[in-house]
Amino acid sequence: MIPADLSLLHTPGAPALSPDGRWAVVARTAPDLTADEYVGRLWRIPTDGSADPVPLTRGHRDASPRFSPDGRWLVFQRSEPKGRPQLYLVEATGGEPVKLTDAPLGAGSPRISPDGRLLAFVAAVPEEGRYLPEGDPAAEPPRHITEFQYRHDGAGFTLDKKPQLFVLELPTEPGTGDLPTARQITAGIEVDGIAWLADSAHVAVVAARHATADTDLRTDVSAVDVRADHDHTLHPLTDADQGSTLAVSTVAEATDGSGLWLLAQDMGPQGRDFVAAQTGLFHLPLADGPDGPRAAGAPVRITDAEAVDLDPGSLAPTEDGVIVGELDRGTIRLRELRRDGSGRDLLTGLVAQSAAYARGVVLTSAAGPLTSGEVHAIELSTGIGRTLTDWSAALRATGRLRQPRELTGSAPDGYPVHGWVVTPDPERFAGPHPTILMIHGGPYAQYTVGLFDEVQTLAEAGYAVVYGNPRGSAGYGRAHGRSIHRAFGTVDADDVLALLDHALTDPALDGERVGVMGGSYGGYMTAWLTTRTDRFRAAIVERGFLDPVSFVGSSDIGWFFGLEYLGDGETDQDRAAVAAQSPMAHVHQVVTPTLVIHSEQDWRCPVEQGQRWFVELKRRGVPAELLLFPGEGHELTRSGRPQHRKVRFDHVLRWWAERLPV
Repeated sequence: MIPADLSLLHTPGAPALSPDGRWAVVARTAPDLTADEYVGRLWRIPTDGSADPVPLTRGHRDASPRFSPDGRWLVFQRSEPKGRPQLYLVEATGGEPVKLTDAPLGAGSPRISPDGRLLAFVAAVPEEGRYLPEGDPAAEPPRHITEFQYRHDGAGFTLDKKPQLFVLELPTEPGTGDLPTARQITAGIEVDGIAWLADSAHVAVVAARHATADTDLRTDVSAVDVRADHDHTLHPLTDADQGSTLAVSTVAEATDGSGLWLLAQDMGPQGRDFVAAQTGLFHLPLADGPDGPRAAGAPVRITDAEAVDLDPGSLAPTEDGVIVGELDRGTIRLRELRRDGSGRDLLTGLVAQSAAYARGVVLTSAAGPLTSGEVHAIELSTGIGRTLTDWSAALRATGRLRQPRELTGSAPDGYPVHGWVVTPDPERFAGPHPTILMIHGGPYAQYTVGLFDEVQTLAEAGYAVVYGNPRGSAGYGRAHGRSIHRAFGTVDADDVLALLDHALTDPALDGERVGVMGGSYGGYMTAWLTTRTDRFRAAIVERGFLDPVSFVGSSDIGWFFGLEYLGDGETDQDRAAVAAQSPMAHVHQVVTPTLVIHSEQDWRCPVEQGQRWFVELKRRGVPAELLLFPGEGHELTRSGRPQHRKVRFDHVLRWWAERLPV
């Protein structure tokens, strides 16, 4: 890839499946470098593969489609240029969409009731006088903050615009009247995931409603009656106030009416044991109560708490269980799990990013080494699958994609380290190639086999790239993920260097010309390695977690993240342990030329982390540069403005050309 190829990254969202299983509707989105926005439309595809995809809508950016139970209508989210996303209704076969909402900060998560009459959705509700379209933010009154959790990277302040549940009646004759009136159901408490229950009168919502919600990470699922003449009190189905230790992320009602399927993490008795907590599948039995559905027992975990980690974004009930995505050694495999605990793989070797099911048909979007995502349909009875799209064909046609090669190295203690290497086109670049070690964020995340624009862009410029999943990563079980609990910069550093050294046994790679780069925790590890060795010709430290002490008060997750991972520093011994894991405490040892990249609105790893690293290097005479992106947050490289992503690539390539020339 070259930086301009960003516009060829056509990425499908989570596809909607018609109730009869015959049709898929999916949003395809791509960066538009001219408009400097992400644009896309909805596409309609027969699931039997009998015809090519055809465009269904022609909006600026259309997303999140949902079929009505009778299959006639689709509700979806539309964003106009520079505008807030609103919900629209369109016939499933095409036509003129009808606007349903005009929420001041936008609307999302559309869900149509089982009887097809009501639409539930989530919209942030601003405090009076805030976030006005023509208002002056600097003139707003001060924010009075009394809790830890008051802001979030990418969303900004949240205490004054909490997402709430709304319901509206779907028009019987769309387009013939005014916008339908939306009723606000919840208030005061931040609502996340929502799902209709079968009676079309109750909605299950995910929310932290317990007394200690500000000081732990648990979330409950509750039922709320959304009928106009009924009380809208949340009735907990899991109850942290009564001892539930779960952080529920996703909920869906079981097809057989036996209860709810939950995707959740167990946060332990203190509610903050999040390090490598595996997202598991739970079944929560329900019964009828005087105020509606109530829990008929405790949630039962179906998946192994030590070995199985599920994707929170993939959950689709079937007649006998669910379809889920399981993280597995750099892939997310699509699996069927049944009530009796048995299961089988439906799609492997790719990165499945969603799940939908109807009438024996399973639908998913999945990325692979040479595709940013395609839509796949699988017959559940036979397990036979077909790929319905080829939206990365234009990118492959450039000839600028390189196939990764799998690696397994061995750490000094004998632990296996799994990863990949991508090398440049040997017909254009004679080896041995300068090599860049790339380190992922998280740390509880994983590099995958999916097409990775960062790696492909470096390979096109003539670099070999080594990247993998050291201890601390996801996809290899809980023990692997917890290996660096209170031990940042130990076995994880051993692992990334071991993988690099293993890759460098290939004579096509130049072991004397090596650079290192990474973002977030990868920025931490990049900085950490430069405090420990001078083997790297240069480094790029991006959106780094560089000083755990100041991180506690400046990051949106600072009140728990570093304290749990590195230690709380309450005693002299604890403070010494934290310093032993802190790059900033060892910055005086760095001699490696370093480019620091950070976003000015990064609230996950605040900009002061990068600024201070740059200043400390400059003070000591280490060649250093600082590249700051205005208006961007922590997700710059994945969802930042398209032009900013391109300019960042330009600077990355310039830096390596200067410090590690091909």
